Amino acid sequence: QVQLVESGGGLAQAGGSLRLSCAASGNTVTISAMGWYRQAPGKQRELVASIRGTGGHTYYVDSVKGRFTISRDIAKNIVYLQMNSLEPEDTAVYYCNAERMGIQYWGRGTQVTVSS
Repeated sequence: QVQLVESGGGLAQAGGSLRLSCAASGNTVTISAMGWYRQAPGKQRELVASIRGTGGHTYYVDSVKGRFTISRDIAKNIVYLQMNSLEPEDTAVYYCNAERMGIQYWGRGTQVTVSS
């Protein structure tokens, strides 16, 4: 089992920044990938960014490329999402995700609201 706890959401103005953190605990040694998803009201949950493997390969959805950065502290089992140049369209609940042995684990989510 893996437990994920997000923090760092909140309210920001357009053009501002926020940093999300996700602390993983439990059987973290065999986690193969971690990522951030988001879900806006009335929309499907979408993958925003992920980081995978020992090489730390990253993926970003097109809408956040150049604005968001995913990183990790392996020793502390924490994944971060640095969000810059925020836009009102980034408003959503952001969920941390971990993949371990084919099973997906989810945090409870943290609200990000960007005002124009």
